Amino acid sequence: MAKYFDVHPENPQRRTISNVADSIRSGALVAYPTDSCYALGCRLGSRDGIDRIRSIRDLDERHHFTLMCENFAQLGQLVQIDNDVFRAIKAATPGSYTFILPATKEVPRQLLHPKKKTVGVRIPDHAVTQALLAELGEPLLSSTLLLPDEEEPLTQGWEIKERLDHVVDIVLDSGDCGTRPTTVVDFSGGELEIVRRGAGDTSRFE
Repeated sequence: MAKYFDVHPENPQRRTISNVADSIRSGALVAYPTDSCYALGCRLGSRDGIDRIRSIRDLDERHHFTLMCENFAQLGQLVQIDNDVFRAIKAATPGSYTFILPATKEVPRQLLHPKKKTVGVRIPDHAVTQALLAELGEPLLSSTLLLPDEEEPLTQGWEIKERLDHVVDIVLDSGDCGTRPTTVVDFSGGELEIVRRGAGDTSRFE
């Protein structure tokens, strides 16, 4: 049965965030809010967490996981990024964007696209997510909480608790955070490609 925590969307309770971060370090799988839908998250090196996310979402090996980063210092350790791309990403973050880039050796191989060796990264603009990342002190492996054969992600913490009670360890609820997933921008192929139009404004990349 999943533990359920209700936190303030702008001023999350520090003790709760600390407890959740400790659980993630110990291998917990958490459903948590972002600036673009709820997401499933686990520690970067948790093979069990990765397998559980794949199972819940019915994902194949070509799925791009997202590494949720607190800041550019973390992001820069995970992906290869040149000056032009850095400036473009810097101008759009924090925000509802996921950027696909070539991964560094810091990223576990099982997270990479099998052919492209790329991974998704982003810096969220949400107080709860930022508080969790700051407390955790490392990136959070994430995937949008979109269940198989459903068109929209889950948006209510109580519903997530009800439906995923026996497959996640923690539900962190800060209220509705929308149904639009991030805008996904792929910088890995030499030319910018908007892979998915979502919550983030695409005009800056067009």
